[in-house]
Amino acid sequence: MDRKALAAAFPVTVPVLMGYLAIGIAFGLMLQEIGYNFIWAFFMSLTIYAGSGQYLGVTLLATAAALGTVAVMTLLINFRHLVYGLSLLEKFRGMGIRKLYMIFSLTDETYALLSSAQAPVGVNPKNFYFAIALLDHAYWILGSVIGAVAGALIPIDTQGIDFAMTALCVVIAIAQWKAYKNHFPALLGAAATVVFLIVVGGILGPESQQNLLLVSLGVIVVVLLVMRDRLDEKKKEEVQ
Repeated sequence: MDRKALAAAFPVTVPVLMGYLAIGIAFGLMLQEIGYNFIWAFFMSLTIYAGSGQYLGVTLLATAAALGTVAVMTLLINFRHLVYGLSLLEKFRGMGIRKLYMIFSLTDETYALLSSAQAPVGVNPKNFYFAIALLDHAYWILGSVIGAVAGALIPIDTQGIDFAMTALCVVIAIAQWKAYKNHFPALLGAAATVVFLIVVGGILGPESQQNLLLVSLGVIVVVLLVMRDRLDEKKKEEVQ
C-alpha cells in the first residue's frame, strides 16, 4: 500500500470515519439484537459492505425472508450503484485488478468522496482513490464490530437507531449541494422521487411502493443521459 496515498486520503475520509462509526455501531447493535454476534457483523461488513443493504438485511434475517425476496429487495435498494459506476468509469480506468475492489466498495459516501476529492500534488491519483475506498471500508467494519460487541455487553434499546443511516445521507446531500453550483441533478432526483412516490403509492397502492426506487432511478438516469451534453457545457463554464 502506498503510504503517501494513505496519508493523503485519511484527512479526506475523516467525515466518513465519524459517520461510519456511528451507523456501523447502529448496524452492529441491531444485528446483535436479533441474535447474530460480532463475528457475523464482521463478515457481513467485509463481504456485503452496503450500509442500507445491511440495515435491510437485519430485517430480512429477523423475518427469515425467502432468498427470492432477499435478491429482489437488494437489487431495488442498491440499484443506484449502477449510476455511480457509470459516472466513475474514467477514474477507475487503468487501476488493474484493484478496479474490481473499487467497484465492490462504491458506497454512497465513497462515491461522494471519489467524485469531488483531488489527489494532492506528488500523490498517484489511482493510489489515492484506492486508499479512500480501503479506509472507508475499514471504518465500516470497525463500527459494525464495535456495535455488535457493545450490544452483547450492554443492554441497549435500538428503537429508532436505524435513522442514523438517513441522517448521514442527509448530511452528505447538503455537502454536495454546497460543493456544486449546478443543482439540476439534485433537484431532478428529489422531484422524480416525490412524483413517483405520489403516483406509485397513491394510485397503484402501498403494496407497489417497492418499485418506487427502481422506477424513479430509471427516469433520473434517462433524463441525465439526454441532458449530458448540456450539463457538461455548464460544468466547463463554471470552471472557466
